[in-house]
Amino acid sequence: MSSRNTTSIITIGFMLFALFFGAGNLIFPPLLGQAAGENLFLANLGFLFTGVGLPVLTVLALAISGKESLQSLASRVHPIYGLIFTVTLYLTIGPFFALPRTNTVAYEMGIAPFFGNQTSNVALLIFTIVFFGFTLYFSLQSKKLIDIIGKVLTPLLLVVITLLIIVSFLNPIGEIQPPTDAYISNSFFTGFQEGYLTMDLLAAFVFGIIIINAMKDIGYSTKKQLILSTSKAALIAALLLGIVYSSLAYLGAISVEEIGYMENGGSILAAASAFYFGSYGKIILGVIVVAACLTTSIGLVTSCASYFHQIIPKIPYSIWAIIFTILGAVISNFGLTTIIEFSVPVLSMLYPMAMCLMILTFLHPVFKGKKEIYQASILFTFIVSLFDGLNAAGLKIVAVNDLFQTILPLYNEGLGWIVPAIVGGIIGYGFSVIKKDVS
Repeated sequence: MSSRNTTSIITIGFMLFALFFGAGNLIFPPLLGQAAGENLFLANLGFLFTGVGLPVLTVLALAISGKESLQSLASRVHPIYGLIFTVTLYLTIGPFFALPRTNTVAYEMGIAPFFGNQTSNVALLIFTIVFFGFTLYFSLQSKKLIDIIGKVLTPLLLVVITLLIIVSFLNPIGEIQPPTDAYISNSFFTGFQEGYLTMDLLAAFVFGIIIINAMKDIGYSTKKQLILSTSKAALIAALLLGIVYSSLAYLGAISVEEIGYMENGGSILAAASAFYFGSYGKIILGVIVVAACLTTSIGLVTSCASYFHQIIPKIPYSIWAIIFTILGAVISNFGLTTIIEFSVPVLSMLYPMAMCLMILTFLHPVFKGKKEIYQASILFTFIVSLFDGLNAAGLKIVAVNDLFQTILPLYNEGLGWIVPAIVGGIIGYGFSVIKKDVS
């Protein structure tokens, strides 16, 4: 491999890290650290499993599949399912939840601290216009996305985060406290479910396409080359994400003794920055947050606009980018708490199906891509995940929950879909055999 290609892979790995490392990735690890306390190791391990491991595996699955889009991959179940699943996923990580969250988090953590206890609607409006203005500008420069994110914003982001992490290890704020109620038992699975909120597994189906296309642009054309080069870039991103997440979780764990328990990760980071750097802490935090959220928002608008232009080509890419930017700006005014509350039920339903699709993609060569296996496994997963979503929305159906708790292992831990997915796969294989015999 030439040194030029090596540099390109490193740059793309940095870009993938920056695309993943956005709003949720900043606010959830410190909060997890405070709540998990002395059970930090297991809780963080669970968070890394869903926040790093599964997204990276999804990127690799896309490379292995040879598919050029999420829709073509999901269409292995059925073309209609492929369209519905893909549109739902793009809208979830795009204008409805993840995109507006980038602006809201950037403002509440990076800008609002400068106003003290006084809230300013005018300041929020101005920031929203500027933030999404930059997002739209860079999104319209999509061909320069690697240079913009991989070579400029990511190094800036890493330098500032590294500074905060180093001082937290050299001079801990306080001692790690006992875990809160949610993390006294099953801390791994609690952290596992917290990883859902990053939305990175869903985003991996989108960002993975960007990475694979970037690899093709620098000359990797064969399937073997794409898998190897994508694996290297994904490992770079995974290493960076793992280090940063774990460090932020540790920062949260050591902060309780001095600053007390906070309602969100943004407040924890703000207090920690002020503790270490005084008035300069606000500036440092502002740089971290705005850079992280901006890189993610650029990737989200670019990906969503590209996909919807593909399925409705009569509307130009630029128009789609403007539409999603405006939608993100409007929805962000509902506030961070409201956005998160509405996103949890949707994520509880989508995540199991996304995980199931990812696993089936890896196993595709084993069962020779039989459609019946895809269909039955996804169907059984959907049945369980639907009730997970209803539970998360507070619409619990007691009789169904009691039944699932009785017959499904790990149902209370949010993993009740695993056994039905396996059973569905077995039933699907049986149908494929019967269909073959009949024909």
